[in-house]
Amino acid sequence: MAATGWLQIIFTLLAIFLFSIPTGRYMARIVMSQKTRFDKFFDPIDNAIYFLIGRKVTSQAMTWKVYTLHMLATNLVMTLIIFAIFLFQDHLPLNQLGFPGMEPFQAFNEAISFITNTNWQSYSGESTLSNFSQMGAITFPMFTSATTGFVVAMAWIRAFTVTNGGSDLGNFYRDLIRFLTRVLIPICFVIAIVMISQGAVQTMDASVTANTLQGADQTIIVGPVASQGAIELFGTNGGGFYNVNAAHPFQNPTPITNIMLMILMAVLPAAIVVTFGEMIGNRRQAWVLYGVMGSLVVLFLLLCVVPEQQGTPILIHAGIESKATVPTVAPWRAVRAGIKSNASVDQPGGNMEGKEVRFGISGSALFADITTAFTTGAVNSAHDSYTPLPGISMLGQMMLQCVFGGKGVGFLNGLIYGLIAVFVAGLMVGRTPEFLGKKIEKQEIILISLALLIHPLVILTPTGWSMLAPYALSSLGNNGNHGFSEVLYAFSSGAADNGSAFAGLNSNTAWFNLALGIVIFIGRYPPIIFLMAVAGSVARKPTTPVTTSTLRTDTVVFGVFWFATILIVGALTFFPVLVLGPIAEFFAMKNGLTF
Repeated sequence: MAATGWLQIIFTLLAIFLFSIPTGRYMARIVMSQKTRFDKFFDPIDNAIYFLIGRKVTSQAMTWKVYTLHMLATNLVMTLIIFAIFLFQDHLPLNQLGFPGMEPFQAFNEAISFITNTNWQSYSGESTLSNFSQMGAITFPMFTSATTGFVVAMAWIRAFTVTNGGSDLGNFYRDLIRFLTRVLIPICFVIAIVMISQGAVQTMDASVTANTLQGADQTIIVGPVASQGAIELFGTNGGGFYNVNAAHPFQNPTPITNIMLMILMAVLPAAIVVTFGEMIGNRRQAWVLYGVMGSLVVLFLLLCVVPEQQGTPILIHAGIESKATVPTVAPWRAVRAGIKSNASVDQPGGNMEGKEVRFGISGSALFADITTAFTTGAVNSAHDSYTPLPGISMLGQMMLQCVFGGKGVGFLNGLIYGLIAVFVAGLMVGRTPEFLGKKIEKQEIILISLALLIHPLVILTPTGWSMLAPYALSSLGNNGNHGFSEVLYAFSSGAADNGSAFAGLNSNTAWFNLALGIVIFIGRYPPIIFLMAVAGSVARKPTTPVTTSTLRTDTVVFGVFWFATILIVGALTFFPVLVLGPIAEFFAMKNGLTF
């Protein structure tokens, strides 16, 4: 890979790191209700909202059960609103192009998808949704779903800061409002303006007519693209106004915006780790976790970028003799069709299939790695066109769901592995299994294990069933191992709140709309409930002073053990299914076979 490609990668990762530190410290001050220089502006806005919904509601302390109940009830109400907007779109305003209402199964899938920060799209936005739907059912939950994940994580951290055996985890509505008004809305407003200055579209019109060079008229779909794109990436939502997401020049117009969008995807999930250190008063512990997650990002990044830059071996100086030679067929089409040709084909610079020329391989592969590491789901290239090893990278990060992950959820999954590492290490070395002064005992391990096991359950079970059911198999765009990878990717993406896809799969069917909707729901809420139960249990425990028998978790040694625990547990859970998909594809590709 050229030096410019490496420089782009290094610059992007460094920018993410540098922006995450002040952002994380600012968010900690908001969560802990400390003063900031912006209070004079935001306090009147917050107080007005508190007055409208009731000051008593926003001031009462909540136990884990009350906090979780209010979170679930609020999400349910918003889901019903979103579902209704999709279903009755044709009766609502700003539908200049006359789009019909969405089919009920699809409306169910998309309502669940967007309220959970997944943003799985089985539709083409520019040909399916009105501007009202784009704003009211897409952009609106992008703000609230991102905030929900964040505040749940903050409540969980508070459990480890309670020193008197109390049960107060904060107030859900106060946390929700402060994060919306002081972080997401103002920052997204600035981002949208910058995006517009770079060429992103922002208008309430539905379309414009352009006169082409051939003299014909062409209708171009437009709308409130920049405002949606800002929260789409900053909130790790994914999706997009257009079907091709960030590959569309109206949504991601320049290489500068491409880098900016990648930084936006990663800043808040990385900043949460910094917030964690500020809240518990132990920055060293936070840097250990940051190092574990950062190492995973680099590991999977290399697995994604380097093989993609090397390209497909079959297309590099291919000179394979065959009984059937079809000279009228372009060599790359012959390979796709399974026809071996004795023609010589050069593929300089790696695999450019499915990628935008203006972003290149490094800009596309880096985007693909970050969008799956931080479980955003936005894409600027076709993930289905990547070579097998990058496919493993993208799948692996969604399966682990803790390579920073999305806002709140990825952070909590990282801590799940940390608590498992604490418990195992304590048994191995004879130390008391404690984390931040709280003993980790049988009850916590059972709840943590249940939260951890839900993720592979909702990936592997529907994947296996879909490979047997005729109504699911009919959706495959490819046979064999890659067809299996497409289905595996879909359910991994749904379970991980990601939303990207191997686009060769037709997921807009009754089965996949229903199955993915259920997977997204189960993959989001039951783990949160179990983890909040852990928070409630931990909050009631007294803080144990550090002694010589305490297992230190803020050391480099424990960080290495933490890192190994994630990889070992992840491999034991998902390696067999990866063998059937992208790993088998890799060895097939090395032996001259394609899907």
